[in-house]
Amino acid sequence: MAELFIKQAAEYAKTRPRYPKQLFEFIASETPCHDVVWDVGTGSGQAAVSLSGIYKTVIATDTSATQLDHAPRLPNVHYRLTPPVIPPADLPLHIAGESTVDLVTVGQALHWFDLPAFYKQAQWVLKKPHGVIAAWCYCEPEIDPAVDSVLDSFYAADSAPYWDPLRKLVEDGYRGVDFPFEAVEGAGEGETGPFRFTAEQAMDLEGFFTYVRSWSAYQTAKERGVELLGDAVVEKFRRAWCNDENGDGGGEEKVIKVVRFPVYLRIGKVGMVKM
Repeated sequence: MAELFIKQAAEYAKTRPRYPKQLFEFIASETPCHDVVWDVGTGSGQAAVSLSGIYKTVIATDTSATQLDHAPRLPNVHYRLTPPVIPPADLPLHIAGESTVDLVTVGQALHWFDLPAFYKQAQWVLKKPHGVIAAWCYCEPEIDPAVDSVLDSFYAADSAPYWDPLRKLVEDGYRGVDFPFEAVEGAGEGETGPFRFTAEQAMDLEGFFTYVRSWSAYQTAKERGVELLGDAVVEKFRRAWCNDENGDGGGEEKVIKVVRFPVYLRIGKVGMVKM
């Protein structure tokens, strides 16, 4: 699946939502120290940039050199290309030493991981017992009733055959993801989420289509010879976006809309129990 994201790396970097400030403030409030964070599956660095303003050192890793090429360069963010599976003996080389990391983050990628193996790595690098792991995902956006109606049909019918089955975990806000960590302070007894936040991004219609083209489902369909954004679909979106019910060409396609992405967070402390 990773090769699909490589092919749309530019679109991904340009149109994926910028995570809300409140998300990082909440996560940071749960880590006693703000020295080192490991951002796993960083992609084009959306989370790493925000984390760099809170933590002294950000180790941002990905398996795609193409994705990392599109990530912003900042003095305290260290981008590292890693293999899909890092041998335990190589963790100090690629990431950090044992019990030296304050926070491990995963944005929109946890459902792709070999969770038992990854959790062992996170448990090894995190400080005990208060090191924190935070993983979040975002679902399809909400725009306005007219556009949402077209998008809901497009997502549930047109694109549905091309999503990986693991997409269901995202649609469920990571509720079904195994997450064997302790509840953080103030999150409720036994609660590790999901906690909901909202990411907002201003887009015009072409920007929205670029976002759709960054979907893994779009790339899968394209490889199978199917253009999901065919003329008829584009016209449906155009009419809804531009409030052009009569289809007479009225409406300005450069109209900007606020696109809201629901973000769901799972967060917990590593504790003292080894996995």
